[in-house]
Order: sequence, then C-alpha cells, then structure tokens
Amino acid sequence: MDKIDAQTQTELEAAAFRALRSHLMEARPDVQNIDLMNMAGFCRNCLSRWYQEAAQARGIEMSKEEARTAFYGMPYDAWKAGHQAPASAEKQEDFARAFAQNVGGTPGKD
Repeated sequence: MDKIDAQTQTELEAAAFRALRSHLMEARPDVQNIDLMNMAGFCRNCLSRWYQEAAQARGIEMSKEEARTAFYGMPYDAWKAGHQAPASAEKQEDFARAFAQNVGGTPGKD
C-alpha cells in the first residue's frame, strides 16, 4: 500500500466515523448505550462528546446537547424515548463501574 497523505487519511477516518454512526443509529438502534458502555467502554454519548471536544478544540462553541443532537440527528430526549429500554439494577451497577473507568466521575454528573 502506498503511503496515504494526511488529507486522504482524514477523509478515510471521517468516512469510518460516518459508517460507525450510521451503524449505531440506523442499522442497530436496538443496541443499548448501557450495553455498549459495559462491553466496549464507550457509547453513543461518548461519540457525541468526542465530537463536541473536537469542535471546541477548533474554537467552535458547542454544548453537550448541541453535540448530542448533531450525533443522534434529533434531541437526545427524543432518542431515549424511542429507543432506550429500562436497564436492570445489575446493568446500572456495571455501567457505573464502566463509566468511572472509561470516562471518569459518576454517570449523570457534569
């Protein structure tokens, strides 16, 4: 494989991100954020936070809710109402541990 220039690498990475987003939002909306976090250490909210952080690193002011709307394609509360199922106490405990390990802090605390 020939060396990929920086612009092409950025474009490939952006395409991979769009494919991941599409997979999570369109192909597999049934996969719960809590299960993603518990198994992989990240979820859709992490992806929206990374999007927000990338914007802010470039001087673009973006709130958490604006980033979530950009990622989810709708307000987060609308996504939750349509796709998020209640989680068992065991999953919530696992999530608190996974969140602390992978994100830091306590879930729900900003």
